[in-house]
Amino acid sequence: MEKLQYISQGQTREEQEFNIRTALDHGIQWVQVRWKNASEKELTELCTFSKQLCSEYQAVCIINDHVQIAKEIDADGVHLGLNDLSIEEARTVLGHNKIIGGTANTLSDVIHRIEEQCGYIGLGPLRFTATKEKLSPILGFKGYQDIVNGLEEKSITIPKIFAIGGVVLEDVELLQQIGLYGVAVSGQITNRPVAISEFQKAMI
Repeated sequence: MEKLQYISQGQTREEQEFNIRTALDHGIQWVQVRWKNASEKELTELCTFSKQLCSEYQAVCIINDHVQIAKEIDADGVHLGLNDLSIEEARTVLGHNKIIGGTANTLSDVIHRIEEQCGYIGLGPLRFTATKEKLSPILGFKGYQDIVNGLEEKSITIPKIFAIGGVVLEDVELLQQIGLYGVAVSGQITNRPVAISEFQKAMI
């Protein structure tokens, strides 16, 4: 599994498409299509475009929240928030060959995601981010360390956890030392696509 995820950004379909194409041009291998304020028609069109484009670039295409759209366009998988459909329900719709990731904010969330047999976990936020409207409590590095320690105390194997929420390049080394698998990045890549190769080099 790729260690760097790009979460798409843009207020309009044109912006979204431009940012996704630019990220792919700069070597991103994993795109999560996220466009919260779109109509279902616009979002479906964006997701269809993104899936086709990702296929051309041999990149993974994950849809944020919308399981039915992911099924319709045969995306590689879906990412579910804490208040979305359960992993089990999503599996029923998508089958067992698709990637299903889930959001977490606490140790109990992480354990719940592991029990649900989530493909990967997006754990955060690391710090404040303007990208997300309803932000969960900020974890900081200590929050991540406490969660990893909590898993180890319970003898639970650490799953593939991605740090999310205000992550910058300088965070990567410490996050990996803590025991996180990768990072999910939005603004840092949208605003500076050349950062993709820098993030990829920083990943062990």
